[in-house]
Amino acid sequence: MAHHKSAKKRIRQTVTKTLRNRVQRSQNRTIVKALRSAVSEKNKELATELLTKAQSNLASLAKKGVIKARSAATKTAKLAKAVNSL
Repeated sequence: MAHHKSAKKRIRQTVTKTLRNRVQRSQNRTIVKALRSAVSEKNKELATELLTKAQSNLASLAKKGVIKARSAATKTAKLAKAVNSL
């Protein structure tokens, strides 16, 4: 348990940021899951629409530091490749 005032504040900040990051990751997973199902159903219109949403979301997460930039780039490329294969 933290004893210093600054350590207690750091714990509060960490809890808040962790919760926010968890929500954002979850939203991203939902978008990607919908995109993958659209690709498996061969629905190109929906897939391209969801791809732009997913790319935007991944870039946002990378910019905020929720995920690493290289990870976001790799995921974006894989999703784009899946959509382009339709």
